[in-house]
Amino acid sequence: MPTPRKALVSLEDTPFYHCISRCVRKAFLCGVDKHTGQSYEHRRDWVESRLLQLAEVFAIDICAFAVMSNHLHLVLRVDAELVKSWSDIEVIRQWQKLFKGDSLNHDFVKGQPLESYQQTIINKRVREYRLRLMDISWFMRALNEPIARKANAEDKCKGRFWEGRFKSQALLDEVAVLACMAYVDLNPIRAKMADSPEASDFTSIQLRIKAALNGEQPGSLLPFVGNEHHEMSKGLMFNAKDYLQLIDDTGRIQRHDKRGAISHSSEQLLYRLNIPTENWLKMTAEFTKIFKGAVGNTQELTTYCEHLERKRRQGAANCHRWLD
Repeated sequence: MPTPRKALVSLEDTPFYHCISRCVRKAFLCGVDKHTGQSYEHRRDWVESRLLQLAEVFAIDICAFAVMSNHLHLVLRVDAELVKSWSDIEVIRQWQKLFKGDSLNHDFVKGQPLESYQQTIINKRVREYRLRLMDISWFMRALNEPIARKANAEDKCKGRFWEGRFKSQALLDEVAVLACMAYVDLNPIRAKMADSPEASDFTSIQLRIKAALNGEQPGSLLPFVGNEHHEMSKGLMFNAKDYLQLIDDTGRIQRHDKRGAISHSSEQLLYRLNIPTENWLKMTAEFTKIFKGAVGNTQELTTYCEHLERKRRQGAANCHRWLD
């Protein structure tokens, strides 16, 4: 029996999660069907547009994403403090950006006086919506269901388009986050869908590179705040320039037809995080094969499993160390 999602998500341990959705019945999310010659490339825009829209609604940040031929990779960060700071009216407004509200919701947002029983209903809804707006399951549902409906309509068929559940991994430390983001950003290169990160269409790394050319960071993605800003909770604790260099170095090595090596600046980043180069290359090439339910060092995995009320022996099947 599949493990309930609530038994895999522990926000007290980490706000970062790697999510994967895969198509069923050999369906194409995107790409070109070699047997029929039909192109599904336009669906990439469906996914990216919807994804970036959801980032404006949910209290969930996008760290990395890659839209592949039959699956989708996301690295997400849940911003629990943001959703807690929203007023009741803001919560209703955010929710109604995606889901149609009834007349009671509209009256509340407009400031209309409510009867006591109506206020009780609104209070219950606000509590429910507030939880949903920081729930990765609701985020993935809001992403996958519209895409499935459009794809089924286009394919003139019914039934499941996605697998029954999306897979998720808890990323418990900065090493896990960095390795997972690199794995996601380099997916098109490993799959030979692109020759370089900047040519990887419909990916987070392409958005970051385009923004970096103008000395900026994309507003739709969680920004890098650098090593010197550890007191800041809103951002990735790496330098944007160092990350882009590391991705370029790693991508060149993973392409057998390109000469590549880890540069000095990338070596310094890996050294700071105590990651041997050979471990880094293996992790970013086989992240989902090496790691399962959670990724982190031994102490963090132990705490994570304890918080999920698992015994260490029972949780060992789903918890894997990135480093001894």
